[in-house]
Amino acid sequence: MSAFVTDLFSVDGRVALVTGASSGIGRHMAEVLAKAGAKVILVARRRERLEQVVKEISESDGVASVCAWDVGEIEKMEGLAEACSAVFGNPTIIVNAAGINPRQPADTIPIASWNETLAVNLTAPFFLTRAFVPGMRAAGGGNVINIASLQTTRAFTNGIAYGASKGGIGQLTRAMAEAWSGSSSGIVVNAIAPGFFPTELTAPVFDDPATANHHAAMTCIGRNGRLPDLDGALLFLASQASNYVTGQIIPVDGGYTAK
Repeated sequence: MSAFVTDLFSVDGRVALVTGASSGIGRHMAEVLAKAGAKVILVARRRERLEQVVKEISESDGVASVCAWDVGEIEKMEGLAEACSAVFGNPTIIVNAAGINPRQPADTIPIASWNETLAVNLTAPFFLTRAFVPGMRAAGGGNVINIASLQTTRAFTNGIAYGASKGGIGQLTRAMAEAWSGSSSGIVVNAIAPGFFPTELTAPVFDDPATANHHAAMTCIGRNGRLPDLDGALLFLASQASNYVTGQIIPVDGGYTAK
C-alpha cells in the first residue's frame, strides 16, 4: 500500500476514547482503532469485561486502558473526563457507542426506562464530547463519531424510546458539527448508522432465525452485517481522510435504507 493512502487513513499514535467498549460494536471499534495504532481508552460499566478487552488488545501489540464508568450518570461527566485523560492525555478521537434498548411497548414503557435510555443513548454523547472539546481544540482538531441506527430514520416495533434517542442522535450530530466544526477548531462530528449486526444488543433479533432472515432480505446486499463491515467507515471518520466531512450520518446497512 502506498504511503499516501496509509498516511491519509492513519490514526497511529493518537488517543481514542470509545464508550460501550465492553461488548458489541463499541468493543469491535476499540479493537480496530488499537490495531490501527491508536492508544484506546475503553469506557463501560463492566470493569472485568473491559480488562479482558485490554488483555486481548495487548496480546495483539495494541495499547489500551480501562476507564470503568456509567455514562448514564450525566452529572459526573466532568469526573469521567478527568479520569479518562489521566493515562494517555486528552483524546482526539471519540466514539460514542454506548447504548441500551429496553424494547418495551409504547403503552407500558416506564418513565424511568425512558429516561435511562435517553440519558445513555443521547444525553451522554453530548456532555461527554463537550468535556473533551477544549482539549481537541488545543490539539488542533479531533474526530467525533456517534453511533446512529436504522431507527434514526425508521420506526420498529417496541422501539419508541430507543428510536427517539437514535433519531435525536441524527440531529445531535448535525448540531454538534454546527457548534464545534468552525474553521479554526479542526473538529469534525459525524455518525455511523449500522444496520443489523450480531451483538448483545441485537440478540433478540438473531436468536430468531425468521426475524434475522427478514432483515437480511430487506437489504440490497442480501445479508445482515458482520462487524468488520464497519471498519472502513470507522477509519475514514477517525482519520484526516474525513477532514472536510462533518455533520453527516453514514449508513453501513447493506442498503437497508436504500429500499
